[in-house]
Amino acid sequence: MSRLFDRYASVVFLLIGIFFIVESRAFSTAAYGSGVGPDLFPTCLGIIMVLLSIRLFYETFKYPPGNVNKAKLDWKRFGILLIAAIGYALILEWIGYVLATFLFLLIGFQTMERGKWLKSTVISALFSGGVYYVYVHVLQGTLPAFPLL
Repeated sequence: MSRLFDRYASVVFLLIGIFFIVESRAFSTAAYGSGVGPDLFPTCLGIIMVLLSIRLFYETFKYPPGNVNKAKLDWKRFGILLIAAIGYALILEWIGYVLATFLFLLIGFQTMERGKWLKSTVISALFSGGVYYVYVHVLQGTLPAFPLL
């Protein structure tokens, strides 16, 4: 990538991360019937964004001088993943977290690397089921359940 682009992107993501942290402080710290409040995810996301943007800014100083790579943009994959993300947001409440996340991850894995259906299916199932179990049963939060349950 371009050193200048990466530096600007790191500053933009740093500001977005700080915005997430500051604005999540306005949320309540706990929801009724849940041990995990609605402020947890945006706060964690903001912290991760701030840390990664600082890392990206630091990495730009290690770029070799004068090395500019013109990468070909893959609009087809981007379009598929964008549509999958929008679809995920639209069907999450309707079909539940586990199934929606499983389908989104499966589409994402197959878009990025065709084939390897068994590996993609197993990873998608373990991740969506594992996150649901940890968040709902261990942390006692709430996520949209499978509608038939």
